[in-house]
Amino acid sequence: MIEYRSIRVALLGAGSVGSQVARLLLEHGDELAQRIGARLELVGVAVRDVDARRDVELPRELLTTDAETLILGADVVIELMGGIEPARTLVLQAIGSGADVVTGNKALIAAHGPELFAAAEQVGAQLSYEAAVGGAIPIIRPLRDSLAGDRVERILGIVNGTTNFILDRMDTTGASLEDALATATELGYAEADPTADIGGYDAAQKAAILASLAFHTNVPIEDVHREGITQVSAEQVESARKAGYVVKLLAICERIADAASGEEGVSARVYPALVPRSHPLAAVHGANNAVFVEAAAAGPLMFYGAGAGGVQTASAVLGDLVAIARRHVIGGPGTAESTHAALPVLPIDRITTRYAITLEVADEPGVLATIAHVFADHGVSVEQLEQTVDEVSGRATLVIGTHEASEGALAQTVAALAASPVVVSVASVLRVEGAQ
Repeated sequence: MIEYRSIRVALLGAGSVGSQVARLLLEHGDELAQRIGARLELVGVAVRDVDARRDVELPRELLTTDAETLILGADVVIELMGGIEPARTLVLQAIGSGADVVTGNKALIAAHGPELFAAAEQVGAQLSYEAAVGGAIPIIRPLRDSLAGDRVERILGIVNGTTNFILDRMDTTGASLEDALATATELGYAEADPTADIGGYDAAQKAAILASLAFHTNVPIEDVHREGITQVSAEQVESARKAGYVVKLLAICERIADAASGEEGVSARVYPALVPRSHPLAAVHGANNAVFVEAAAAGPLMFYGAGAGGVQTASAVLGDLVAIARRHVIGGPGTAESTHAALPVLPIDRITTRYAITLEVADEPGVLATIAHVFADHGVSVEQLEQTVDEVSGRATLVIGTHEASEGALAQTVAALAASPVVVSVASVLRVEGAQ
């Protein structure tokens, strides 16, 4: 029997993901040792309460509330606590002690990534975070390694399973947002407080991470434009379905050129958008995630799979752990993050996109001409217009699709329409993404 050296692994957190990571390490130790050439020894699991009930029953002797002492005896630290503190402090302590770190903490990486990467690079440690975006989907390593020699132009991502489940249910069953959210909560897809999901905060953190990686540029979370799905109505979803679209909450990261200066920059944003049903992202159902990457040489690439779940996300954590352990066997410093491009992060009004605008107007002569003038005054071209008339109320509904224009011009157009005396109300405004 082969005798392997041991690599000491400390685990911080034993929630739904952490407990599954511990289980897999304990159950598949021999198999992992054969892949690595060293044995992964789980030396302890730091928890808040050693007596708390967990998804997986772990050996009590592994549990401790003393995370700091546990870190000091480890070669690799896996942080799955979530939140900013004490996770940030403990990760910095781990790096400072010479340990490599694996984390699935999207909030931590989005808010403090540059600080943590700099600390790791200074001591030659590895900081890996595949599980921070997309759950089981491998997307961090492909962007960081496989596409490092390519030029990523654009990323469209469905990166929050809760909102995708809600919007998919609204599309397939006609449910309201409130009813779809209630179902998501019953099935365990939504937290008791779903604000991070339906408000777009979770997706924005992931957009910051993806944009930073794809464009070799630090993209702070505060520079990510964020809109959630709280204003999406069943009527909007039904109208989209009839027009051949589906509503998805998208994380969008792309290279753009500033129209005024010609300077290249990047945009990172999150909002609900209309996606053509012919686009691969339209077929992402339930709580699944998908990331659609457009690269100059590789072309379009699609990464699809489970975006959450304890055992699924544990797969991504173990993938990082095995890669780090192999480096311990062969030697050498960790891989540093590349942010040397240092492109400016441009505000949302610099992007170009298309709008689908629904207006309630009076059904009387001259209305269309007045509205056409509003579009012309702001340099926005109308691509298509559909009108329906309610004979009882004497009002008409206009659904207007625009050609591509700057976000600034489109936003000014919508504001002018809302102020126009012929417009009763601006019923809906959605951007269109992924159309050819």
